[in-house]
Amino acid sequence: MILVLVETEADGVTLTSREALTFARELSTRTGDAAVEAVVVGPLGNEREAVVRELGAQGVSRVHHADSDRLGSYAAAAWAAAVAEVAPASGLVVASGTPRGNEVLAHVSVRLDVVMAANVVSVSDSDPLVVARQVLGGSALEEMRLAGDIAVLSVAGHAVEPAAAASPTEPDIVAYEPELADRDLVGRVVRTEQAEGDDTSALTSARVVVGAGRGAGSADGFGDLLELVDLLDGALGVSRVVTSLGWRPHHEQVGQTGSRIAPDVYIACGISGAIQHWAGCQSAKTIVAINSDEDAPMVTRADYAIVGDLHEIVPAINDEIRRRTT
Repeated sequence: MILVLVETEADGVTLTSREALTFARELSTRTGDAAVEAVVVGPLGNEREAVVRELGAQGVSRVHHADSDRLGSYAAAAWAAAVAEVAPASGLVVASGTPRGNEVLAHVSVRLDVVMAANVVSVSDSDPLVVARQVLGGSALEEMRLAGDIAVLSVAGHAVEPAAAASPTEPDIVAYEPELADRDLVGRVVRTEQAEGDDTSALTSARVVVGAGRGAGSADGFGDLLELVDLLDGALGVSRVVTSLGWRPHHEQVGQTGSRIAPDVYIACGISGAIQHWAGCQSAKTIVAINSDEDAPMVTRADYAIVGDLHEIVPAINDEIRRRTT
């Protein structure tokens, strides 16, 4: 059995958890059609129906719902205790490679006395399990062997395309109250506050992202880029230097310390393409670079490149889009 830790939101299962479920389902086929089961920690509230429906669409056979009065807020050690309580029946414990997923599985691996592989992108062998995982900000892959009775791994964001199962299920719901020690709740979330203008959902879910770097020139140099965003019904993403200079807000940043994106098209304008930025955009299906430096890393790595001044090229692109759509 493969056990997947599932994170939820108001609308149901998160995108990254659906990716982890797809990864687990594909792996189960390679390991002899082992069942895929899910564990959900904490109260579900109004999203319960949507979560169960989505898990059924993902082919989950059973949902382990860990709930108690002490799980009303997130506590990594408490979540790990809940997962570890049902993990021994599985051969593999999986979560998405989010900050929460990685933190919980790190605790789980200690409780089970096994190693953990973080940010896995593929599996090359299943006996013993051999995985490839992202290291150095995603600039390199490391091969890792997970020997033992139970393997623990997190799936790198956008390593797989989330997809529904060929045969949906009506999963059994098994509710249980995990045994929690007081020490499991020492570190816990006591309050959350949403920073104004800090929503990254439009950027991470966009099918087209227009990137902007130092080449924009100044805080006033984004007019044509924002027009291109509107014409393509996309989102604006920026490099770290742009946010460091105060030209654009941090929630628009793409990279190792920003958002990781996987659009159909990423148009990188005036971005050199440092490793930290590449870690956030390398999952894009197609990358187009616009840069005056033909030797810039982004240009050499892109699927298509236009060498020139973005302030001349982007307006020309905008004019052509308008001409073709009017």
